[in-house]
Parts: sequence; structure tokens; C-alpha cells
Amino acid sequence: MSVAGQNLKYLRKLRGWTQEEFAAKLGIKRSLLGAYEEERAEPRIDVLEIVGDMFKLTLDELLRKELSDAKGNYLSKRRAQKMAAATNDIQLVPVKAAAGYLAGYADPEFLDELNTFTLPMLAPGNYRAFEIVGDSMLPTASGSVIVGEKVDDLEEVKSNHTYIVVSRNEGIVYKRIMKNNKARTKLTLVSDNTAYQPYNVNTDDVLEVWRAQMIISKANTQQRWDVNQLASLVSNLQDQVSSLKKKIN
Repeated sequence: MSVAGQNLKYLRKLRGWTQEEFAAKLGIKRSLLGAYEEERAEPRIDVLEIVGDMFKLTLDELLRKELSDAKGNYLSKRRAQKMAAATNDIQLVPVKAAAGYLAGYADPEFLDELNTFTLPMLAPGNYRAFEIVGDSMLPTASGSVIVGEKVDDLEEVKSNHTYIVVSRNEGIVYKRIMKNNKARTKLTLVSDNTAYQPYNVNTDDVLEVWRAQMIISKANTQQRWDVNQLASLVSNLQDQVSSLKKKIN
């Protein structure tokens, strides 16, 4: 058997989580997590993928490396290597810089002009922050800042997760991506506010994709829905239900 069960137990204790808390984060029953930790069952790959995303570890590391090595060196060395390779300086792209970003997103001089900040709770990586406006992603309020981690390969995009998508035709948008296995040349972008219809972008037009990691919004700000928005939402849901009923029948 692999050492994955031991690693799950080690990582859980590293964060100070109970089995109940960790199981809830993984979307599984506590009893199943217990079976994994006691090595009565092998953790499923989909569970290990969630753990990998959570702790920035690969499947190979979870399955083959003893993270709780008595010497206590593996994670600390790995963290030190990452820290040496990259810093957590996060460049902020405000709305007023959005148009210039399309031309300067790969220009070091342009990027150097952007304000930066750090967030200690993020693991080392390549991050950027984007200010968004509009109500297409309600309940995420207009004016929020989305901190995203760079996605280097579109194959790494996970369906139904939220991303900042930078494209030639649509500019900078914050959307939920739905992948279509039959149409690999397109990405379907979906708003959380169902008053907005999904639409497709060609992958050839996509300049950058950043997976949303954190949302920063102003305190004491509450986004309100107006009557027209609610009516549109209800109407849209009714249309979707009708469409599903037709397909079932």
C-alpha cells in the first residue's frame, strides 16, 4: 500500500484539524477518512487531488513521500526551495489599468509599475490580483479584488471552478469555467448571476488564466439585488427547469 493514508493524518494534524473538520473539507464521511488514516482503505484519487490542491502537493508526493519523516525535513526543504524560487509579491491590476494590461501583461516594465502587496496565508506561487466591477458574479460584490494563481496549461483548468480569464476579445473577466470535452478549442464562461447568459471564448484568444484563490472586499459592504434582477433570475431558472423537463420527457 502507499503512504497516502499516513500523509493525510500528518497533514490534518499539521493544520490542527479534527477528522470531522478535515473530512468536511474533503467532502467525505469522517468514518471514511478514519479508514484512510488507519490504512484500512486506499484514498481515492479525487480525494488526493483535493488534498494536493489544498497543500500544494503532487499526487506522486502524496502517494510515495513520507511527509511525516522523523527527520522533519521533507516539507521544510520543499517549502524553502519554493520560497527561494518565488516570492509572494502580488501585483494588483485595478480596473483603470485593465485596458493597458491586455497589451502589457507580458511586459516586465509594465508589470513593475503595478502596485504590489503580500498575503502571508498563501503558499509560495505565481499570483496576481484583479479588481472586478459589475454584478455578473453576485454575490461577489462589484469592486472586489480577486487573487488568482497562474494556470500555465489550459488542461489544468477544472470545470465549474472560478477563474480570472484574460482574452483578446473579452478583456479581463471573472467567471466560472465549464469545460466541454467535445469542443476543446472553446471555453464556456458562466456567471454566478444567472441573469447573465453563458458564452464561449476561443482558446486561441485566451492570453492568461488565473485560478481564483481569495476574494478581498470592503468591510460593511452588502450587495443588494434589485427587483428586476430577482425577476430575471426567477425567469431564467424557470426556463432551465422547463428545458430539463422536456429533455426528461
